[in-house]
Amino acid sequence: MTTDKRDERPPIRRGLGFGPGGHGPGGGRPGGPMGGMIPGEKAKNFKASIRRLMGYLAPHRAALCAVITMAVTSVAFSIAGPRILGRATNLLFEGVIGKQFPPGVTMEQAEAMLRMSGRGQMADMLAGMNIVPGRGVDFAAFGRILLTMVAVYVLSAIFSWAQHYITAGVSQNTVYTLRRQVDAKLARLPLKYFDSNTRGEILSRVTNDIDNIAGTLQQSMTQLITAAVTLIGILAMMVSISPTLALLALTTLPLSVIITMSIARRSQKQFAAQWESTGKLNSHIEEMYTGHTVVKVFNGQRKAVTAFDEENSRLYAASSKAQFVSGIIMPAMHFLNNLNYVGVCVIGGLRVARGQMTLGDVQAFIQYSRQFTQPIAQTASIMNVLQSAAASAERVFELLDQPEELSDPEEPAHIERVAGRVEFRDVSFRYKEDVPLIDGLNLTAEPGQTVAIVGPTGAGKTTLVNLLMRFYEIDGGSITVDGVDIRTMSRDHLRGLFGMVLQDTWLFDGTIRENIAYGCRDGMCPPSERSIIEAARAAYVDHFVKTLPEGYDTRVGDDAASISQGQRQLLTIARAFLADPEILILDEATSSVDTRTEVLIQQAMARLMKQRTSFVIAHRLSTIRNADVIVVMNQGRIVEQGNHDQLMAARGFYYDLYNSQFSEAFDEAV
Repeated sequence: MTTDKRDERPPIRRGLGFGPGGHGPGGGRPGGPMGGMIPGEKAKNFKASIRRLMGYLAPHRAALCAVITMAVTSVAFSIAGPRILGRATNLLFEGVIGKQFPPGVTMEQAEAMLRMSGRGQMADMLAGMNIVPGRGVDFAAFGRILLTMVAVYVLSAIFSWAQHYITAGVSQNTVYTLRRQVDAKLARLPLKYFDSNTRGEILSRVTNDIDNIAGTLQQSMTQLITAAVTLIGILAMMVSISPTLALLALTTLPLSVIITMSIARRSQKQFAAQWESTGKLNSHIEEMYTGHTVVKVFNGQRKAVTAFDEENSRLYAASSKAQFVSGIIMPAMHFLNNLNYVGVCVIGGLRVARGQMTLGDVQAFIQYSRQFTQPIAQTASIMNVLQSAAASAERVFELLDQPEELSDPEEPAHIERVAGRVEFRDVSFRYKEDVPLIDGLNLTAEPGQTVAIVGPTGAGKTTLVNLLMRFYEIDGGSITVDGVDIRTMSRDHLRGLFGMVLQDTWLFDGTIRENIAYGCRDGMCPPSERSIIEAARAAYVDHFVKTLPEGYDTRVGDDAASISQGQRQLLTIARAFLADPEILILDEATSSVDTRTEVLIQQAMARLMKQRTSFVIAHRLSTIRNADVIVVMNQGRIVEQGNHDQLMAARGFYYDLYNSQFSEAFDEAV
């Protein structure tokens, strides 16, 4: 017979850390960055998600106004550069041409001379320039123009730097607020949420999705503002130089928008497939790494490599398509830019030849026309990023919108001196509405009693503990501690009455000393070195810790290989000793230790449980023979109740359950 303590729970379980509140730093099973992240998906409701995300920027209105102001100033200085450079070009060209005419000749005389010599087109071109015959290049004026241009670009860079600096602060503060809300939300979520969602999915929302939002906010805010201001500024400069050439440049704008948006829509689908494949590949890697010992024991390396190759191939195909499709945008923009460039050069050259434009203006216009489609391509690229951020925001908001635990009472009850009388009165509960689990259960644990809870798989043993700790809320009846309904207490106060040791050991990444000290109660933290060592000795931890090279400073974690599973279990028991709780819950607490250590721990537990109400969920029935009351559960009901001798004499369900263990052991030995 097997009585797995996790049998009565939903398929997905969250590991619980021991502590006054039943939660530790990393209350679920630890995981790395390879959770199933899919931030590249398209949001189901893009506008609503972006609108809600923008609401987090509302407290930073002043900073955003400063960002916009600096963006406009930076772009204005940057856009002025080509126009100033055009003036420098005109100054050089006019100086070179003016030097070719004799001094003292007026410009009208110079033009007449050119027309008489049959060079009327040259005369028309010079008519639009400010040429002084006989005077060469004014290098002093040329130097001043260059200095002005350098100053303009330096100022543009300074304002751009300030813009990015403020944007970084706004985006990080926004995400800081979002992270705090998510962390607080996780503390208020019922255990049901963690039981019904995978660890990787939750971690992905808390880490990867929020990181994706942070990067997008910092990148997209500056780029969107800069792109819009740049587009407007460049268009204004082109119109001021030549409305005709500006109209020519505008003819490529609709085509640029159509091509860009068309490619963006297609690349968006490919990026969604890429992130989905990335999530599956990362999940596979995490599983294989976490269970690498099991993989090797069962010779599963070849299967693991084959599965990896398949997922890697899918990711390669999806990534190749995504990068190829998105990469088409820039070549397409360059092609349109080149067409526009040819048109501007031809028409601009003709207008210069006719004296309708200066050479410097054509040069400046060419620079503006080359930059004109860049904001469009940049905006299209940002739209892809925004779709990704909207999908991530939607996933985070889904977590924030999850139903929370029932609120604590405004004036919660408080038990000053705990006697330890626990009573279940006509309790009913079900995980699923249409699948009843516990119905009309009655159980009383008197102060100082040790109550053992036994039963087959799915009997509801661990469920009782979850209800007692208010990890789940009962559907009917009441549970009281010293006559006080637990629903009238705050959860912190209720869980502070209990100490809990689970079969699934949970140790965070820290020293042995820190892991034991995690059990300290409010008002006792940090615990003294003496109290930590006393707790370690009581749980038979002190002996093996002294054999470690660094002793109590040895670092351990969930996947630490420096200590055995049994030693890890002893550390969690030492944590319970340090807490010194009024009521104790032992959920298969000695299942991972050897027989000799189990005997020692049973003796230590007997001292710990003395004059304390204790609930013991037992796998090996031989370990609870001395319990004051043994509660036998089956299908959510108490079918028998009494001490070991009484239940054995009754020859009922417990009798069969007890003897089945020894018969199975005998069969295995034979």
